[in-house]
Amino acid sequence: MDLTLNHFLFVSGALFAIGLAGVLVRRNLIIIFMCLELMLAAANLTLVAFSRYHLVDGQPAYDAHVFLFFIITVAAAEVAVGLAIIVALFRSKGTTDVTQVNTMKY
Repeated sequence: MDLTLNHFLFVSGALFAIGLAGVLVRRNLIIIFMCLELMLAAANLTLVAFSRYHLVDGQPAYDAHVFLFFIITVAAAEVAVGLAIIVALFRSKGTTDVTQVNTMKY
């Protein structure tokens, strides 16, 4: 049995749904951040799947793979900044619960 585009899109949709459920349900900032990264990975999987199955002159178009490296680079910078913000909030408030963190309120 060959893998088709539908298989990749199903896995990507499932990963995105798990990430979205985690963002909406969980209250821990670190878990929410990990779920956001999971959603980004699902979007990357979709991008690569569509790139792989889009044929140009009978060959797969690998242009999206180059774009994917830029997305991964931006995601790494996002992780560094996001974790720094989470650590700063934890040091000032002593918790990572989003219901307890109301720094932007005042």
